[in-house]
Amino acid sequence: MKEKKLISLIVYLYNNEDSILGFLELIIQQTEELFEQFEIIIVNDASTDASVQKIKTADFLKPYQVSIIQMSFHQGVELSMNAGLDLSTGDFVYEFDTVIIDFDKILIEQSYRKILEGYDIVSVSPTASEKMTSKFFYKTYNYFSKSDYKLRTDRFRILSRRAINRAFSISVKIPYRKAMYINSGLKVATIEFKKNNLQRNTTEKSYLRNKTAIDTLIIYTNLAFSISVYISLILLFCTLSIIIYTMFIYFGKNKPIEGWTTIMLLLSGGFSGLFLLTAIIIKYLSLILEIVFKKKSYIQENIEKI
Repeated sequence: MKEKKLISLIVYLYNNEDSILGFLELIIQQTEELFEQFEIIIVNDASTDASVQKIKTADFLKPYQVSIIQMSFHQGVELSMNAGLDLSTGDFVYEFDTVIIDFDKILIEQSYRKILEGYDIVSVSPTASEKMTSKFFYKTYNYFSKSDYKLRTDRFRILSRRAINRAFSISVKIPYRKAMYINSGLKVATIEFKKNNLQRNTTEKSYLRNKTAIDTLIIYTNLAFSISVYISLILLFCTLSIIIYTMFIYFGKNKPIEGWTTIMLLLSGGFSGLFLLTAIIIKYLSLILEIVFKKKSYIQENIEKI
């Protein structure tokens, strides 16, 4: 018997004309076997290829409830998926941040069965990250993270409606959904799989990924605080060194211009550390201001039903 829960499938789309139809066919085939009713929400992040045209003309999509959110301009995975979450109505929501197909479709059902065991967030992750930058980011995040759960690369995840409501109750704007979910206080589980191919796809632009990574490390970890502590200790060491140097010069035989060396070292070391600490504080304040007061985090052009 099929499950009676309403399911939402949110798919991020950006220049995936070669793989989007195959991806949709795979997830729909598995979802249809498992659920009586489901909706498909495709978030088009201002694709410049024929991805949307292929979706609109695909015959196998016509029997289903498919919505396409057209973002006004390229805004990245996080803001685009937030738009999809706002439109979703399902009791459970699948998030597909990428259309890479390197997993067995049975994992869609397994992740649903897992969430019924009492979890609110279930991620499906490959056994290893394929990018060095991703490995570095996740290791840095997990080392400085305040959460007991570890962040890692995943292919998709399924969320309960409670998890989504909890995330948006914590913050109006969600800078990085994965970090918000594991810091929500709800139960999280991970299902691992071994990739069956090395397929890659075009994703959001690199500058958006870098911005998301920096904001995430500042908001959800102690990295910035640790850096400020290290800088303070270095400045303290420099100050003590200057005191020792000053005493050495004072009791030495060779007398330079009195006070010049000490003042220059003190000013250069003190102001360099002050400027760096100020930059960290300003970054914190700008993020707090944006999260607290910015009510609409994304801009969409329209929503189409096909």
